[in-house]
Amino acid sequence: MDVKKNIIIKGRPAARLAAVQALYQLEQEPTTPQKVIQEFLNHRFNEIVDGTRFITPDTTLFQDIVMGVRERLADLDPMIASTLSEDWRLERLESVVRAILRAAVFELSRDTAVPVPVVINEYIEITKAFCTGPEVAFVNASLDALAKVLRNVDLQE
Repeated sequence: MDVKKNIIIKGRPAARLAAVQALYQLEQEPTTPQKVIQEFLNHRFNEIVDGTRFITPDTTLFQDIVMGVRERLADLDPMIASTLSEDWRLERLESVVRAILRAAVFELSRDTAVPVPVVINEYIEITKAFCTGPEVAFVNASLDALAKVLRNVDLQE
C-alpha cells in the first residue's frame, strides 16, 4: 500500500485517511479494531507514516469510522456490491479500494450533517493517494450512485 510522499493532513481529512489505513490493516492481519485504533492513537498520529504526517486528526471521527465500519460490514458490503457489474464481486476489489468504499459508505449512511460532495471528494482524494488507475473513477461512480440511494442526492443536477 504505497501512498504519495510528503503529505501533511490534519483534522477530518486526516481522520478519514487514517481510518482507511486502519481498515486496510484490519483486513490484512488478525487483530481487533480496538487494538488497531489504539496503535494509531499511540504511535501513528503526529508522526510520519508511509510518507504522510497526520497533524491533529479528529480522533473521534477516526474511531467512529473504524468501529462503525467493522460493526456494520454486513450492511455496508451489500450496498457496495450493488454498484458492481454482474461479473464482479466485492472480493475482487483491491483491499484498499474496499476500505475506502466501506468508510465512505459508512459516512454517507450515518452522518447527514456532512454534505455529500465533501464526503465523496475527500474519499476520492484518498483514492488518488493510493491508486493511479481506473479506481478513482470507479470510487467516484460508486459513491455517486450510493449517495442517490442513501441521501436521495443527485450530484449530476
